[in-house]
Parts: sequence; structure tokens; C-alpha cells
Amino acid sequence: MSQPTSSSDSLRIACSASPSFQQWLAGAGGSLCVSTYQAGKVAMIGWDGRQVTLLMRQFDKPLGLAAAGRRLALATRHVLWMFANAPPLAHDYFEQQPGRYDALYLPRATYHTGDLNAHDLAFDDEGLLLVASRFSCLARLSYDYSFEPIWKPNFVSDLVPEDRCHLNGLAIRDRRARYVTALGTTDAPGAWRENKASGGVLIDLESDEILLGGLAMPHSPRWHNGQLWMLNSGAGQLLLVDPISGQSTIVCEMPGYLRGLCFVGAYALVGLSRIREKHIFGGLPVQRRYHDKLFCGVAVVDTRSGEQVALFEFSAGCEELYDIQFLPGVLRPTILNLDRPAVYEAITNSDSSFWLRASAEIPWESGSESGASQGSVPAPSVVREDVQSHGVDNLIPDSGNQSLKD
Repeated sequence: MSQPTSSSDSLRIACSASPSFQQWLAGAGGSLCVSTYQAGKVAMIGWDGRQVTLLMRQFDKPLGLAAAGRRLALATRHVLWMFANAPPLAHDYFEQQPGRYDALYLPRATYHTGDLNAHDLAFDDEGLLLVASRFSCLARLSYDYSFEPIWKPNFVSDLVPEDRCHLNGLAIRDRRARYVTALGTTDAPGAWRENKASGGVLIDLESDEILLGGLAMPHSPRWHNGQLWMLNSGAGQLLLVDPISGQSTIVCEMPGYLRGLCFVGAYALVGLSRIREKHIFGGLPVQRRYHDKLFCGVAVVDTRSGEQVALFEFSAGCEELYDIQFLPGVLRPTILNLDRPAVYEAITNSDSSFWLRASAEIPWESGSESGASQGSVPAPSVVREDVQSHGVDNLIPDSGNQSLKD
């Protein structure tokens, strides 16, 4: 069963969770945040104590995600969003269904960057880093400019909006930016497309040299447990890379164009996408291997054996994912965009949190000492441990399809 995802998007989205995915998520102690720019959604995949749940919230071309503590960053087409979790308000987000959520990600700042085609995001010791793919550089946010460039590959000669090498992925090591991926070593507008099936590279920022080449549209380098991992996306491969020798090992091959990678202990969460069009993605090794029978969803891979042990699949409507973040300690999250009235009713500070709602207003007594007429004023009310969403999230039964609502 499926339903339209939003008034601006006629796509119908259906999904299913394998029994093993439900079992894995039930024991993981957290939830997933997934971006899908093709469907224009951020998906929150959680666990309610009985089954998998899914909430999808509308954003304009959501791409990179980064999480650190209470904070969540999201790159979209023209705006970079900074959210903060407000657990005290989450319990009462739905007043009639208290306790439905245990996390509420509220927008706290937006940076109006313009269309940088921002891809990966990551927090380091100084704040947030972003990959500005249109300008082929790493950058930071700015109060004064669209962005502050801090590094570009040595084979790119100029900082111009020409997507010369399609710089896309970023890995943090020891709290500093250390590895990036690009789809080519080219220095002309969109020139990486000509050799997309084998021109991709992994670059070590410390030496400013190519650590690994000959890759098929690589993405999502990550440093985890003292090891360097990445996705050889166009070949459907999860790779483990020796950062000294540059040698790589194929950990797992999967039937999807891979983007989005994070880790939960010994398990890798890998985003799989189908390929919608042939101009950019046509002719890749993963298509030849699986004859275009590709999946879209999140695979759970046991890195010790290389075995795919579970799958959350989008079977209709959602065809391409970009990024995945695991939210530890959060089982039932929701996230608000600026279209939701609740975002203007939720007030937080370092000591307390409040809902400014009509239901929290205090009626005035008629004939009071001040002689004021009967009316109402907002209560300084609220909650230190509550909230819920005006959006509807959905339960995902074992291996069954389920409608998704924004």
C-alpha cells in the first residue's frame, strides 16, 4: 500500500523491512536518519518496541548529513540547516499521544549558501565542514559569505562553479579532515563524466596525494575503528583501504549504486540506489553485473564476514539515497521543517523547554483587581520531558509494504 508523499511530489513511496532488519534495529540502541534528494525527503527510521517505524519529512534536495551529540546538520539545494534535539519537548509533541517520540530535531539556524551542490558534511574540532562540489573544494560556513573555501585538489586550477572533478566525499580522522573522494582528476567543466567508470580517486589531504585511483564514481570515505572505509559506488562495492599502501580489499558487493555509509560497532550501514537515467550513471560495472536489477534501501553488513545481514528497502517511489547517519540512544525521532506550525511553538533554553500552545493558555478571571476583561494569556507552562509531531509516521510490518506520509 502506498500514498502520495506530498502535495508537490506525485511519487508514491512503498517500503519494507526484512525480519532480520527489524531484529538488528531492535538491538542497535538507536535509529537512522537517511537523505533522499530524488524524493526530496529526510527519512527517520526508528523502533517503537514492537516494529520498525518510518517518518519522512520534506526538504528541497537533501544531500549530506552530519550528527554530533544533540546536533544534526543537513545540506539542501540552497540552504544548510542546523538542527538540535529537544528531548524534553519530544514526549508531548502529540498532546493526545504522549511518548510517541523520544527525540525532536528542531531547526536552530539556516545558512543561505546558494546552490553549492553541497555533498558530504562533517564536524571537526572547529565546527562544520562541507564539500562544495560545484566549486570543487572543501569549505566552512560563513556569516558574511556563501562559504569560506579551505582546500581544493592540486589538479584543480581555479575556484569556479564548474564542478570540474565532482569532489563529493569527506572522512574525518582524529577530529580533522583527512580523506576525500572525487569522480575524476579533471580541471574543466564537468570533464569527470567522460571517464566516470574508472576515473575516481581517493585523496589523502595530509600528503595532498592520490591514495587510490581507478575507482567507479566513489563516495562516502569514513574512518572507523582505526580503519579507512569507502564506497566504490559504481561497482557496488564496500572497500577497506590500507591508508599507508593504498591497497584496497573488497568487503562486500551489493546490487545497488552505493552512497551513504556509517557504522554501528562491527556493522556497516550502506545506502543502495537504483539508477534512474543513463546520461550520468550509464555504463557502470554494477549495472553490467546485476543487469539493472538494482535495489534502493539501507543494507546492514557485518564487516567481520562481509555478509549482508539485513535490508530496509524502498520498493517504490524512492530510488536514490545519498547519506545515512546513525542516531545513538534515540529510538523514535522526528524532525521539523519550517512548514510545521509546531516549529514556532517550541521554545528551548539551556535550563528549560516550553510549548507555546493554545492548550497551555491560562484564562483570566473576570472582575480581576486590574479590571481587565476576560481573556487569556500564554502559560509559562511546559514540559521538561515531552513532545510529538503534527506529521504522521508509520509502522513497518515484517516484510510488508507500508504507506508513508510527510
